[in-house]
Amino acid sequence: MKYLKVIAFTHKQVELKELGKLVVCQEDLTPKLQQIKDEFNIPEIFYLATCNRVAFVMATEQNITKDFAKKFIESMEIGICSHASKYFADAACIFEEQEALNHLLRMSCSLESLVVGEKEILAQVRKAYESARIAGLTGDYLRMVMNCAVKAAKEVYTYTNISKNPISVVSLAYRKLKDLKLCTNARVIIIGAGETNRNISKYLQKHKYSNFAVFNRTLSKAQELAADLNGEAYDLEALKTYNKGFDVIITCTSATQPIITTEIYKSLLNGETDKKTIVDLAIPNDTAPEILEQYPVNFIEVHSLNEIAQKNIQERYQELVHAEKIIDQNITEFLPQLKQRRVELAMREVPIKIKEIRQTAINSVFAEEVQGMDEQSRLILEKVMNYMEKKYISVPMVMAKEIMMEQ
Repeated sequence: MKYLKVIAFTHKQVELKELGKLVVCQEDLTPKLQQIKDEFNIPEIFYLATCNRVAFVMATEQNITKDFAKKFIESMEIGICSHASKYFADAACIFEEQEALNHLLRMSCSLESLVVGEKEILAQVRKAYESARIAGLTGDYLRMVMNCAVKAAKEVYTYTNISKNPISVVSLAYRKLKDLKLCTNARVIIIGAGETNRNISKYLQKHKYSNFAVFNRTLSKAQELAADLNGEAYDLEALKTYNKGFDVIITCTSATQPIITTEIYKSLLNGETDKKTIVDLAIPNDTAPEILEQYPVNFIEVHSLNEIAQKNIQERYQELVHAEKIIDQNITEFLPQLKQRRVELAMREVPIKIKEIRQTAINSVFAEEVQGMDEQSRLILEKVMNYMEKKYISVPMVMAKEIMMEQ
């Protein structure tokens, strides 16, 4: 493992807004990494950038120090001054050998993420590696390392509950809605066009819901969200006169007083008496409490969802022990595989050398004797040499593997 090195900059040491300075745009990435590769004589490298980290994973014999990290950052030529490069270098986490493999596996399994258990990190790591592989920036060593990381992550996600229970309020709210088994043409009123409502509307759209009316204080923002959903857009005042009925209200605004008053709710019902659903993700709630007393409502609100989210977060952290055992087991299994592969690569020259010896023997050392043989004798000699060549090639390979496995 002496070749594996990781230089990582994470949210734990660097403010998120500062991390953005280390992000390299995709168009410039390959030439910059190739430049770094050549300048520092790094055989293999790939670069990863997520919302909470930037990392360089490399295979090299270089001794990675803080000074090296500073020169490395400056050589990337991404507009960072000498003072800033020292700040980043001092904040860099440097991992080498088995510690580097452990970090890469923990990262791929989302144990190092802002939100533990989010599977997206594995896809990001794989995509980063694949881009570098296609660009010719990686080789056999990092291929094996990545195979180990992907295997470990899949096992963690399969055999632990680290990602089972959702911890975002939006995903929890959608699950509650899903449990109600609403039909996909249910009439959905969305009040507020901020990020929260945008996110939950994406869930709904993904699962084929198609009947949306969007209300927002600023009409243009309502129109933007409605366009994404193929729905209708209204300003907030239009709630008072909207008469097309509804099955679900999803609301999240920054209002300090209820948006959905009893008068507005009664008007929105338009004479319907069946039980409706309100998803209120606002703090404080957008729904007047009297509505829940006077009308039959499935009420999904942010406070109870937050409680569930916190409980799920704790459950995820309890799974860390199981995840770390899986990672340790994968490292234990990987080390002899890596040694074996190194032997295989080192032994690639054996067949070539043996063939050269054979050709020298026939064409030079014993050339006269071979020429003096009759056809039958030459055929027998050829068979003997073919047999011995195969054996000479396989025997040292097998012996070398056995020796490596015994260490």
